[in-house]
Amino acid sequence: MPLSHRNYTVGCICPMGVELAPVKAMLDQTHPVSPTQRDQNSYTLGEICGHSIVIAVLPEIGTNAAAAVATQLLNDFPSIRFGLLVGIGDGVPDEEEDGYDIRLGDVVVSKPTASFGGVVQYDLGKYSTGGGFERTGVLNKPPQILRASDRRFRNICVTCFSSFPSWKRKYSYPGAEQDQLYQTDYSHRGGADCQNCDRQRIVVRDGRRDTNPKFHYGTIGSANTLVKDAGLREELRRAWKVACVEMEATGLMDWFPCLVIRGICDYADSHKNKKWQPYAAATAAAYMKELLSVIPP
Repeated sequence: MPLSHRNYTVGCICPMGVELAPVKAMLDQTHPVSPTQRDQNSYTLGEICGHSIVIAVLPEIGTNAAAAVATQLLNDFPSIRFGLLVGIGDGVPDEEEDGYDIRLGDVVVSKPTASFGGVVQYDLGKYSTGGGFERTGVLNKPPQILRASDRRFRNICVTCFSSFPSWKRKYSYPGAEQDQLYQTDYSHRGGADCQNCDRQRIVVRDGRRDTNPKFHYGTIGSANTLVKDAGLREELRRAWKVACVEMEATGLMDWFPCLVIRGICDYADSHKNKKWQPYAAATAAAYMKELLSVIPP
């Protein structure tokens, strides 16, 4: 017998199909969907680590679609305790000594600071007479249960693939040689990949001892615009110390307070391609499952 909509307590939103697939692969059980006349979203129901979870995918990317889907989800499933936004994002590496050493496949998780609730809407504000941009609002923080559990999780998660060896084969690591961060002032030279780009303009970074994804906790920048400009990426890093940029969180935080979990698939520059998207989506989904394992149902 299907569970009632009131039995589901965790809501998860995935922006795209490439992000939905690994999240669905994390389900310990799949439940049949019993639609009501109000259902306008496409749902997947199931259980992860004892939590009854409802998963929704957006019909299109962007803040408006995210807000609409989240609002409908909360109407359809009135017992949701907390939300998760799980998917891919653009990394904002910081070469300063105390900065984020972000690599493709790493995971960035929203973390509240004294200034921000974990997500900053960098186009929410106004331009001052001096030409600067002033923020005029602050988005909500994730629910307390997620912030408390997240602190515990940092101490127990060594590698988010250790429990899923067969799953790791499906979402294989593309290889460190495919992780190419180009100098900020060097633009893409055409083609679907960087075959025509000058490899002398790749930033030289220290190698890592293993290929396990690393987890970074900080501010995520969000707006309704895709960032494909390394110069803009650097402006956002300097202004807000963001570790990642994406396009959905600002549509959720005030209506659907949630933790934002983003696997890094590119560096928000003109060298974007889709090569790392499946692996990055998988690392974000694995982080989600490990996180739910430390939260009591």
